[in-house]
Amino acid sequence: MEQLEAHRTVLTGHCYRMLGSITEAEDAVQETLLRAWRSLAGFDGRSSLRTWLYRIATHVCLDARSVRRRFRPFEQQRAGTVHDELTAQPQTHWIEPIPDALALPSNTDPADYVLHKQSIRLAFVTALQRLPARQRAALLLTEVVGLSVSEVADCLDTTVTAIHSALQRARTTLAQHSQLDEPQSVTLSDEQTRLLSRYVEAFHRYDTDALASLCREDVTFSMPPYELWLQGPQSVKLWLAGRGIGCQGSRLIPTAACGSPAFGQYRRSPDGGHAAWALVVLSIDQDHIADWCSFLNTEALFPRFGLPLHLPAEAASP
Repeated sequence: MEQLEAHRTVLTGHCYRMLGSITEAEDAVQETLLRAWRSLAGFDGRSSLRTWLYRIATHVCLDARSVRRRFRPFEQQRAGTVHDELTAQPQTHWIEPIPDALALPSNTDPADYVLHKQSIRLAFVTALQRLPARQRAALLLTEVVGLSVSEVADCLDTTVTAIHSALQRARTTLAQHSQLDEPQSVTLSDEQTRLLSRYVEAFHRYDTDALASLCREDVTFSMPPYELWLQGPQSVKLWLAGRGIGCQGSRLIPTAACGSPAFGQYRRSPDGGHAAWALVVLSIDQDHIADWCSFLNTEALFPRFGLPLHLPAEAASP
């Protein structure tokens, strides 16, 4: 079983790209490893163990009822206003963030690491969700996993011609939504590091003017499981200063999600200290925040990020 476990991280990343959910990805990987362990004695070595495991994992994902499309709020309706009603959808409706540590292998070469990191970004995973499941699988197996077209055809029990066709359609679809996947550096520049420092300092002061000034003119701001999303720095400022004023006094704990900067946000608790409120994932360009997404399902997400659900008063000081 140890030789199978060595592949858990890359399989988790693959299943996350397929399903858009860390919860379902972890379930799929468990099922993959169980099927592989049961069949290991019959593994004939015609392909590498890695390719064999990707084949099993892909079929687990394709067989799952959860292979349905997941969304982000901006895909389903126009930007709202700070006065709009808050309507929630089930957590299974939304794309979930994934901790970098669970999806990015540490024992790979730098080029592969860069590719894997870019391919778990929220923008890319969102774009992938627009593809039918088998197109999604074909694209990921060739362009992220690095299998040949013939190997992918074997994995998906189809022909090379069918895979070429699926890839062409998938690439066309992604190109039509290229605005969802703007380039982002894998390693933060000095300017980006300073941007994040200013963000944390402004949030701890709860300086809404400063926070708005860090946002790009077309910044998107969302809070799954709510459908409402806002656009533009002024809308972000009005939300933070108005209906979001309960976030004043929050503490931010840095982490990493979806190949992007992220923070565990803790709001003041009536019982003292600070309680988990949101997993904040930021997409940034060179000097501005382009997307600010606060995932509110903290009970499910924080343990996966190794974040506590409560900070005692002495641990919450800036």
